[in-house]
Amino acid sequence: MRSNYKALGKYLRLVDERNTELLDLPLMGLSVSKVFFPTIANLVGTDMSTYKIVYKNQFTYIADTSRRGDKIAIALNENFDKMLVSQAYTPFEVCNTSELDPEYLMMWFRRPEFDRYARFKSHGSAREIFDWEEMCNTLLPMPSITKQREIVKEYNVVQNRIALNQQMIQKLEETAQAVYKRWFVEFEFPDKDGRPYKSNGGEMVWCEELGKEVPLDWEVVSVKDFCKEMKSGGTPRRDNNKYWNSNDISWLKTGEVCNQVLIASEEYISFEGCKNSSAKKLPINTVLIAMYGEGKTKGQTGYLRFEATTNQACCAMICDNEFESTFLYYFLRLNQSEIASLANGGAQPNLSKELIENIRIIKPRSKDISKHQLVKFINHSEILERENQKLSELKDYLLSKLATLEN
Repeated sequence: MRSNYKALGKYLRLVDERNTELLDLPLMGLSVSKVFFPTIANLVGTDMSTYKIVYKNQFTYIADTSRRGDKIAIALNENFDKMLVSQAYTPFEVCNTSELDPEYLMMWFRRPEFDRYARFKSHGSAREIFDWEEMCNTLLPMPSITKQREIVKEYNVVQNRIALNQQMIQKLEETAQAVYKRWFVEFEFPDKDGRPYKSNGGEMVWCEELGKEVPLDWEVVSVKDFCKEMKSGGTPRRDNNKYWNSNDISWLKTGEVCNQVLIASEEYISFEGCKNSSAKKLPINTVLIAMYGEGKTKGQTGYLRFEATTNQACCAMICDNEFESTFLYYFLRLNQSEIASLANGGAQPNLSKELIENIRIIKPRSKDISKHQLVKFINHSEILERENQKLSELKDYLLSKLATLEN
């Protein structure tokens, strides 16, 4: 062991302050992504005096690691002066921040190696616990506080750039949806003279199906008729290693179809796995929609900017060109809640390929749909997503280098 590795117990102490005064504070949950999030628990009739107060720059962790995908939920409160967490959580703090920077410590907790360590050191019968004693026995490199702060600053530069890019992607999404509404809901796309079509006397006709006027020669069709082709995916057998032992073909799960431009997948399948399953290789500019999945996954969409296959819970829509693909993508984004409400079934209602095929969509004239600027929004979002991918790789590299720090 390197001489600069120190046990955490010397630098940490438990915190257990209860909300005895019933303060109205944000109540936060904790995820294995190492972040706090607003709780969705039903608090009717709950005794809030037993909940724990967590101050800014204090940590919280959930000792149970056996039910969280071999990860440990732990986070640093960086946003609230005070907040509440469940009485089942374990808050703690750094005793002396002139020796150990809390943000530096949080960087160590973000390392996948720490997840594996915490899981390995967990013990118990009904559930396995990474208890406080094991936390205190954890060793990490302890350079000077100046060096720690330099490392944190470098990490935060990357982190802040990722956050800025995410804000820009969100703004692009909002602007693109506004453009879609302006052109294809309000029918104020540019006429031949560059003026808003409807408000400048563009010819309109009554559409019985929509119950309103639409531009001349526009029609309402099914999504199936709008698309060139529609497909669903498949999953190669997990018990056959030959299907999963290479990075031949990207393979997407519905959880990755999360209302954004898609540039990479978490998993891959082999050519043999693709051949011996219902998975189908999809081209760039395919529009995806999640037919079922956990939480809010159902009805979420994705715009594919790389060739990939998907699992069977994804419906893929292939159009003739980028103008039609981006038009369809933003139609689905704008109507996501309504589409998700079409789901049917038993305990967990799902969408189906047939349901999606029969969704009705307005189809503009070719000369009108080919004028829109939605492709530019997709292209710009892709650039930012790819930059964030590189920045995330740099973040991972910085975290991996922590273990090699010397005095």
